[in-house]
Amino acid sequence: MTKIIEKIRASAEKRQFFYSFEFFPPKTDAGVENLLGRLGRMAALEPIFVDVTWGAAGATAPLSMRIADETQKRAGVVAMLHLTCAGLTTERALEILHEAKTRGIQNLLVLRGEPPKGSARDCWVGSFQYAIELIRLIRREFGDTFGIAVAGHPEGHSDSSSQEQELIYLKQKVDAGADFVMTQFFYDVSIFLEYVSKCREAGIHCPIIPGIMPIQNYNSFLRMTTFCGTRVPPAVIDSLGPIKTDDEAVKHFGVELATEMCQQLLDAGTPGLHFYTLNLERSVRQILENLSSRIGTMSRKELPWRQAIIGARTNEVVRPINWANRPKSYLARTELWDEFPNGRWGDLRSPAFGELTDTHFADFPVTSKENRKAMWGESPQSPAEIYDTFANYVEGKIPYLPWCETSLQAETLTIQPILAQLNRHGFLTINSQPKVNGALSTDRMFGWGGPNGRVYQKAYVECFCSPELLPYLLNICQHRDQIGVLAVNRQGQTESIRITGTTALTWGVFPNREIIQPTIFDPDAFMVWSEEAFQIWLRLWASLYDDDSISCELLHNIYNSYFLVGVVDNDYIDGNLWSLFEDTMIASRGPCLS
Repeated sequence: MTKIIEKIRASAEKRQFFYSFEFFPPKTDAGVENLLGRLGRMAALEPIFVDVTWGAAGATAPLSMRIADETQKRAGVVAMLHLTCAGLTTERALEILHEAKTRGIQNLLVLRGEPPKGSARDCWVGSFQYAIELIRLIRREFGDTFGIAVAGHPEGHSDSSSQEQELIYLKQKVDAGADFVMTQFFYDVSIFLEYVSKCREAGIHCPIIPGIMPIQNYNSFLRMTTFCGTRVPPAVIDSLGPIKTDDEAVKHFGVELATEMCQQLLDAGTPGLHFYTLNLERSVRQILENLSSRIGTMSRKELPWRQAIIGARTNEVVRPINWANRPKSYLARTELWDEFPNGRWGDLRSPAFGELTDTHFADFPVTSKENRKAMWGESPQSPAEIYDTFANYVEGKIPYLPWCETSLQAETLTIQPILAQLNRHGFLTINSQPKVNGALSTDRMFGWGGPNGRVYQKAYVECFCSPELLPYLLNICQHRDQIGVLAVNRQGQTESIRITGTTALTWGVFPNREIIQPTIFDPDAFMVWSEEAFQIWLRLWASLYDDDSISCELLHNIYNSYFLVGVVDNDYIDGNLWSLFEDTMIASRGPCLS
């Protein structure tokens, strides 16, 4: 299901509130990479779509197309691409539409658009003067290939003679093939509700989604509301006046105001919200958190990981756990696969993973050496400093590790204190999950797959540890019948206890369906991953420091001597994987976990 209107209808049938986000193309390459990373994090909030702006007269067209494409491929979220009439010829429109179709982008927000700054109107009109003309072209040439949204203006469009005339034009666009309406932002909920009522009276019965723009900064708020002619209630201006020079206070007020507006919209029966994020995430996250008791806590995930929505990868239902925190690398290494595991276990050896290349290390959310040093250490001198860096990531003090492209997953927060202590004692965790025994499939933290099911998972830890520490771990594991361990160093030396084949780490049981086992531990995949995992020590971390520095030597020593270890606890009911590590530290004369 990739058309947004179908998702909106499905949410309505389930009486499930939905929300969506808007982003715009940044001006720099670094900004683009940061935005793609942010999209990945925002995808975890489970919006039903993301829309990407187009720029005046299509100024950002290639980049907008790329970001929409990446959103669907990498983040697994349906993307809606803006398409404006400004300066657009019929030939160019058809080129864009064919490219969007080829990329699997099936949703468009069709707008008249605005001229580039300083341009006269007669200099930017192309083949289309109004959005309805472009809508008619799309439906004539492509039928129902695309879902189409159009803009609504609760406070009236600046070029309209009256709201009544504007509603006539809006109905014509809907009759021509538009599926739903997304409105300009506003700060007076009563204006939106009155607008919806007038739309219904005018015969416009498609979904109308309100646009919400949280106030982020006082000056930008004034510019945006002045430019758009947005009416601001006096109480809002009065509240902002005393705090206008305090950005944090303004942002906090913006969150509280938007939360109150959203609650009013929910009370009035509005089915969903569209957030104009301004490429920021904190405010939107906080608003959704504030609304969590109202919008429900049901997970929308089809699988525990973000599933692609286009191409052959839509059939992918099984993944090895090892790339969980480096999904971009996994997608790149399997990009040319012509099939995906589709049975209970799948066969990860056929076809083989792609070769490891430099691109797998260049495509990291934080590319500058300065930013990476700020997170991982300006000049680490001892293993203890490396251990602290790993613990800092687990505790949320830094957003990334070289092996982890996103912040800690929500479910892992349930074992956060334990993981922090493990890391400070030399078990450098890069992947983990807690055990789950029959959680509801709609559980906000652990759930996936839809309603009326139960989900399960085995506790798993993947970490680097020293050759001095590993024998203690293996010795204790020998006496734990439910625990399996596979360890390998960069030279290919392996140690294995009770790991003989592929095992399901996550599975779900649903009515009228086979048991689904989407996350596995596969020894062959683990060995493929280990090559990448060891190279990361050098490519992303040691490369930050001078070749003859103590820091570089330290990281090379870890690369050359440590083992990558995967530990599976097969007892998902009564198992206690963490006691294995506790006993290991006691045996190695380290302090036990408190």
